Amino acid sequence: MNKPIKLMRLTAKPTQIRPTEIKLHQLSNLLEISFDDGSVFTLPCEYMRVYTPSAEAVGHAPGQEILQTGKEEVTFVDLKPIGNYAVAPVFSDGHDSGIFTWDFLYKLGSEYERLWAEYLDKLAKAGYQRKQMLQS
Repeated sequence: MNKPIKLMRLTAKPTQIRPTEIKLHQLSNLLEISFDDGSVFTLPCEYMRVYTPSAEAVGHAPGQEILQTGKEEVTFVDLKPIGNYAVAPVFSDGHDSGIFTWDFLYKLGSEYERLWAEYLDKLAKAGYQRKQMLQS
């Protein structure tokens, strides 16, 4: 049996950057988020699902991360606010325990190309073939 390929545990440095607008586009499965530094990011649902900061995916300690596969068709069901610091997406596969802080969302947006390429590389190394191309 092959050893599971692990996905990197992401950490986001604290910033003073805050969102000014958040739009959930359910038909296209995109989260659009604008920040007060002028940045605007469009994050696909699959990307957010595979990089969930939930313990289900990253474990409780470094080295426990599990590569998320089979999330190509996952959609957004809802987006719940968490205080004044985060949102918690509800995904169609039932996952709803990932809390995406503003700093974490900013990291996902600003490092999208690198992180997505890294994820695709991990999938290839695991021998997993995605079902469809990511829509952005």
